[in-house]
Amino acid sequence: MTSPRNYQTEAIIIKKTKLGEADSILTLYTPHLGKIQGFAKSLRKTKSKLAGHLELLTHSQVSFARGKNLDTITGSQTITSFLPLKTDLELTSYALYVIELVNQFTPDHLENRPLFQLLLGTLEHLCQTSGRELLLRYFEMHLLETSGYRPQLQQCLSCKTPLQPVINSFSAGAGGMLCPDCSQTHSSTTTPLTVNAQKVLRLLQADDYDTVSRLRVPPELSSELERVMRSYLRYLLEREVKSAAWLDSLKR
Repeated sequence: MTSPRNYQTEAIIIKKTKLGEADSILTLYTPHLGKIQGFAKSLRKTKSKLAGHLELLTHSQVSFARGKNLDTITGSQTITSFLPLKTDLELTSYALYVIELVNQFTPDHLENRPLFQLLLGTLEHLCQTSGRELLLRYFEMHLLETSGYRPQLQQCLSCKTPLQPVINSFSAGAGGMLCPDCSQTHSSTTTPLTVNAQKVLRLLQADDYDTVSRLRVPPELSSELERVMRSYLRYLLEREVKSAAWLDSLKR
């Protein structure tokens, strides 16, 4: 059975690549098609009727015509513009970090509706909440969950014993926590974590955002959580997250 030539999908624009003088190739994340790409003709011309509906960080309904190598975008209508993410430099940096991670962690054409909902919810919360660092940690943890990289936080990955409320260590290579005895054999690749950091990571993993958002995390603990999550993401991707550097420079 052949697919219809024309189709529509809800989508969030997560990347734009310039092509020629005025065209663009867009990377979009969708609820049922996963990550897809589309050719947008003359999108960068001032008279383009589609440009406002296909901005980065926009949630839109997008129409396509199938092509031999790349489908062409034929129409679009904004569902949510997420205007605060485009007018506040700090919010822009957080949102670009989020969509870069989604782009890096997802293959093309693989449906992952939970990840689409996580992305959509994160962009919505970024516009509304003040606890943005904790929101990023929540997003990172659940991105790992929906991408198949859920870290083990309840027991030692080496000896399988339940973790005690002491300083245990996170091993990116092992994919989770190690007890004090086992961490000595992985000392070059582990990050010691305070008891409070371990508690917050477990809460991030187990609860919904409404519950997590009630937490009040002091700056030192927030930095500890950021370090361990960033190190794990960097290990999995085998590269730095480019937008993280801009995020860090704005914080400074």
